[in-house]
Amino acid sequence: MTRSSTRHADPEHNPYVEEPLPSFDPIESLSETDATWQARQLRAAIREHDTRYYVEADPLVSDEAYDRLFDRLRELEDAFDVPTERSPTRQVGGTPVDELVSVEHVAPMRSIDSAKDADAVRAFDERVRDGLADAGFDPDDRQYVCEPKFDGLSIEVVYEDGEYVRAATRGDGEVGDDVTEQVRTIRAIPGQLRGDPPAQLVVRGEVYMPHEAFEAYNRTRRERGEEPFANPRNAAAGTLRQLDPSVVAERPLDAFFFDVLAWDAGADGPDRPDTNWDQLAAFDRFGLPRTDRVELVDDIAAAIDYRDRTLADRDGLSYGIDGVVIKLNDRETCAALGATARAPRWAFAYKFPPRTETTTVEAITVQVGRTGRLTPVAELDPVAVGGVTVSRVSLHNPAEIEALGVDVGDRVRVYRAGDVIPYVPEVVEHRSEGSYDFPEACPVCGAPVEREGPLAFCSGGLGCPAQLERAVEHWARRDALDIEGLGSERVETLRAEGLVESLPDLYDLSVADLAALDGWGETSAQNLIDSLEESRAPPLDRFLAGLGIPEVGPTTADALARAFGDLDTLLAADEETLQAVDDVGPTVAASIRSFLDAEENRAAIDRLRERGVEPQPVETEGGDALDGLTFVFTGSLSTTRNEAQSLVEAHGANATSSVSGNTDYLIAGENPGRSKRQDADAESVPVLDEEAFAEFLADHDIAWPPTE
Repeated sequence: MTRSSTRHADPEHNPYVEEPLPSFDPIESLSETDATWQARQLRAAIREHDTRYYVEADPLVSDEAYDRLFDRLRELEDAFDVPTERSPTRQVGGTPVDELVSVEHVAPMRSIDSAKDADAVRAFDERVRDGLADAGFDPDDRQYVCEPKFDGLSIEVVYEDGEYVRAATRGDGEVGDDVTEQVRTIRAIPGQLRGDPPAQLVVRGEVYMPHEAFEAYNRTRRERGEEPFANPRNAAAGTLRQLDPSVVAERPLDAFFFDVLAWDAGADGPDRPDTNWDQLAAFDRFGLPRTDRVELVDDIAAAIDYRDRTLADRDGLSYGIDGVVIKLNDRETCAALGATARAPRWAFAYKFPPRTETTTVEAITVQVGRTGRLTPVAELDPVAVGGVTVSRVSLHNPAEIEALGVDVGDRVRVYRAGDVIPYVPEVVEHRSEGSYDFPEACPVCGAPVEREGPLAFCSGGLGCPAQLERAVEHWARRDALDIEGLGSERVETLRAEGLVESLPDLYDLSVADLAALDGWGETSAQNLIDSLEESRAPPLDRFLAGLGIPEVGPTTADALARAFGDLDTLLAADEETLQAVDDVGPTVAASIRSFLDAEENRAAIDRLRERGVEPQPVETEGGDALDGLTFVFTGSLSTTRNEAQSLVEAHGANATSSVSGNTDYLIAGENPGRSKRQDADAESVPVLDEEAFAEFLADHDIAWPPTE
């Protein structure tokens, strides 16, 4: 191993860097001083091994040796009171979060313009040349950095003084989900940077699941009787949004970094490199993983050649890509070209052609969703499309079937857009007469099918068994009635055993009923009954959200509850009255009225109330202490942003998402977004941290944080 100041651990001073490893003394024979020293050495060595394995693909020790080091560190931390805040052992799990909180990005995470043909790439180069000339640069003096366009989940990661402090998904480019604890478990992402990083470094990367790891993980899911993931991208995205970090830690996620979003050198840190190429070299010094398939080229012809070679090598890569990114190298010229509202002018994605195959439609089945929507699905003669076997494809709705003219027996083209979601763009050979006759009755309950534009719905409502299972799961969700122990498998069991034929039947269950079922015991049965008892007096907004009314999510349910105050007043409201509520337009009002007027749904509501489930009225007037004021919230608060907004709105204020001249206060929690702070400065809007905000509310006799 080459000695370097950028390493986490030097083998001449750390005995755990190279094999053979020394033997460990018994834990009980160590003093606290010895344990603290050994833990410090082990952490440094493990970080070094993580870097050599994930970043440099050049491991120093065997997997067995690594496991010995890791297990020993965990034993020391369990046996002695040694600090664990920045320990690698924290990457194997953590405390589950209640929800994914929205956070503003330090800098915008923009999209990138793209095309699938070379002429569009050459046109991009011409725009770059013209832009450089207009800005006073030599248009012939330019280089491009070429790199793969990863097919994973884009994230922002923030380091301060070299230490990992936050991660967020891309979201809408301005605001994303806080996934700090989830990303902390990904071994490829260092908790502490190497070398001499700047005071603040904000980097953009892509979380993905390697192909081999994806296949192995799907085999494990099938063996456990679980539904396999459709593709690696869905697996990565679904995993990162898990609320329990320990679940994320169990899944084989990896990551690459490819861009700097912000670089603050601080008092004595290194200056930001002048080129994108040198920024990637800085990633190597800091121990941030990046792909080695990056090239620096002198003209657009070489960039196009890079794309063609990468396309040819695509199937041999261990990770998914759907094109290449071509970006101007010099950062000064990038700044001169600037960006549009959605994308930089100095970068372009040259996408790969879509992967298509042809196959035969063997059957068409119709699925019934929780809202009663009927979705036709084409059952295909299995065909490999881009390395993934496709056997089922959604046909979306009856109008799509009619437009395609597709029926059983036809030969169809299967297309995978972005290598993710397969669909049928055309029939290549009609072997049937006409198109599939969409059923006029629900295939599950036999209720009439109603058409709304291109869509079809079962009119059975909560009386339809297919809708019921999903309705029960929806009723039990955290943002609805929050009933623990009612996952999909248990709901299916309750239905199969005939214990739950309708939503109100949940409240007829007994401990004896549940304890008699396979896989249940007295404790789990009692826990569910207790949770059901606790849900008999839900807040009105959660009751409405739990009903699963189409177009009514938690936010709209909250607006309805605050507008009408109690359930009976809402049940009697006509469409015109409903439309007077914030967030309720004609379409939503019609959906609410249609749901509440359906005989099966009204009967289910009545039977719930007969069983003692009575939604609690809310105060329709919260006071006018904040009347006329407008607030904007940014960063992480001790409560969710929705709760903070609801609090000020309940007392007469407005809560908006962007700062303007009409904004009275910007409330800035932890890790606030830079753009809102800048807008507040430009508009001379006062900025309050959470403590100052709490004092402001106290002056108006309003408690913070809000309580139920």
